[in-house]
Amino acid sequence: MERVYNFSAGPATLPVPVLKQVQEELLSYKGSGMSVMELSHRSALFQEIIDSAEALLRELMDIPDHYKVLFLQGGASLQFSMVPLNLAHGKKIEFVNTGSWSKKAISEAKKLPNVLTSVIASSEDRNFSYIPDIPAPSKDAAYLHITANNTIEGTAIFDVPKTGDVPLVADMSSNILASQYDVNDFGLIYAGAQKNIGPAGLTIVIVREDLIGGSENLPSMLDYKIMADDGSMHNTPPTFSIYVAKLVFEWIKAQGGVSGMEALNRRKAGLLYSYIDESNLFSSPVVPAVRSLTNIPFTTGDAELDKAFIKEALEKGFVNLKGHRSVGGMRASLYNAFPLEGVEALVAFMKDFAHSHEGGKVHV
Repeated sequence: MERVYNFSAGPATLPVPVLKQVQEELLSYKGSGMSVMELSHRSALFQEIIDSAEALLRELMDIPDHYKVLFLQGGASLQFSMVPLNLAHGKKIEFVNTGSWSKKAISEAKKLPNVLTSVIASSEDRNFSYIPDIPAPSKDAAYLHITANNTIEGTAIFDVPKTGDVPLVADMSSNILASQYDVNDFGLIYAGAQKNIGPAGLTIVIVREDLIGGSENLPSMLDYKIMADDGSMHNTPPTFSIYVAKLVFEWIKAQGGVSGMEALNRRKAGLLYSYIDESNLFSSPVVPAVRSLTNIPFTTGDAELDKAFIKEALEKGFVNLKGHRSVGGMRASLYNAFPLEGVEALVAFMKDFAHSHEGGKVHV
C-alpha cells in the first residue's frame, strides 16, 4: 500500500509503535484473555493503567502535587461550560479571543445563568492572524481564559500572561505535550486527547486543588471535586482511550519528553514555514512570531488553485490537507506523532506543484 501522510487536525495520527502495541494486546491484555475494551474499570488491571497514565503525565509535564489530574469525557467543548460552573462563583470571567475555539468558549460561558463575561483582548480585527497584547486581568476576575494554540487559524501563545492572584485557564487541546509550559503558571489546563494524546473520547483536566469544591449543587458529572475524589471513576471512564494515552505518554518519554517533542516540532514546522516563505506561490496568513508549531495554514491566494493542490495532494497520499471551512486554503497539522519525513515529502510535492503551476494557472 502506498504511504499515506495524515495531516488531520483531529482525530490525528498516532505513533506507529503505539498502534502496533495496541494491535498486539488487542485480544488479550497482559494474558488476561480480555481486551482492554472489555476490562472492568474497577479491575486491578485497569487501575494499574490509569495510575500509570497519571504518573507518566505528571512526570512529562512536571505537574506539582497540589494539582489534580482528571481523565474526563465530553471533549474540550464540555469544558467551555464545566470550567465556569466550577470556577466562576458569581465573578466575572475574562477572555482573550484569538479564534474560533475562543469564540465558542465565550459563547458557551454566556449561556450560563449568573455568569458575566468580558473580552479583554482580541485579534478578530485582522482575522485572528496575530496574538494581541494581553493586559493584566481585573483583580476581581474569577479567571482569565486563553486558547494556547489556535487549531484553525494557526497561531499560538508561547509566552503566557502573568495574572498574579487571578487564575489562568488554558485550552491546550492542540499543543499539550507539543510545547513546554510551566504548569505553575496556570490554575487549570484542559485538553481534548485526539490531537497529541490518543483517541477521541478522552479529555485531560489539570486543576489546582484550591480551585475545586467551591460550587454547590452542581450535577455530579460536572463537578471537579466529585471527579477528583472518585479518581476520575465516578462513572465508567473512557477506558480504551486512557490505555492508549498511557502508551503515548510512554512513547513521548522515550522521545526525550516534552522538550524532545518541542525540538522535533520546531524542526518540522520550520521546514514547512521556510519553504512557504521562500515560495512565490504559497503564503502564510499568520504573523511569524506567533506561528503555531502544530497547525500550519497556507494558501495560493486562488481558490481554484487551492482545490487543484488539495486534489493532487490526495492522489499522492497527502490526506486531510483541506483548510477548515471557515478559512479555506490548506492546513497541515503536524502533531507529535506526525513524522519528519512526511513534512519533507510535503515540501517536495509543494515544490513540484509550484513548478507545474507557474503563474498561478491550473494546468489541465
